[in-house]
Amino acid sequence: MTRYIALLRGINVGGNTKVSMPELKVLFESLGFESVKTYINSGNVGFDVKAGKSGVSSPHGSKGSVGEESPLVEQIEQSILKRFSLPIQVMVRGQKAIETILSDNPFAGEWESHKEMHVLFMKDEMPKEKEEMLLEKQTTDERFAVRGREIYCHLRLGVADSLLGKGFIEKNLKVPITARNWRTVQKLAEL
Repeated sequence: MTRYIALLRGINVGGNTKVSMPELKVLFESLGFESVKTYINSGNVGFDVKAGKSGVSSPHGSKGSVGEESPLVEQIEQSILKRFSLPIQVMVRGQKAIETILSDNPFAGEWESHKEMHVLFMKDEMPKEKEEMLLEKQTTDERFAVRGREIYCHLRLGVADSLLGKGFIEKNLKVPITARNWRTVQKLAEL
């Protein structure tokens, strides 16, 4: 049995993409996943997959590409589209990868409140030229570090006026992401 975390992008914000967490849990169970648990209303789902069932090669690292989890991603995205009529992007990580993300925080010890830290989850690694564009925009109050398929964001002044809050990464870099604050990432490791 391997534990995974599914991160749904952009649900239950703005009113256009409403998805009930109890219904989402039932959907995941209908796919044959076990020990399904959801966390808060933003689309975080922990679930177990029997060995050999998913076709996933390595659940433990955060590096690599969506190819490692693509059978799960495709199955979940198609099921959400069919059930809720919503084209929701889903990022999947092995729960061990979440633990690695927590332990590898490049800004560890440099922030005062968990509210300053965020992790952006991507399907694929960011191309080097886009990573350079992002890093060029850093300030002392808004710092980024790209590690594998995650972007660590240390936002001293909060999200609202940051590049993240203004949609720079998706609009200018055209990289699909789903963001989680640090406290949520900590909870995902326990989900």
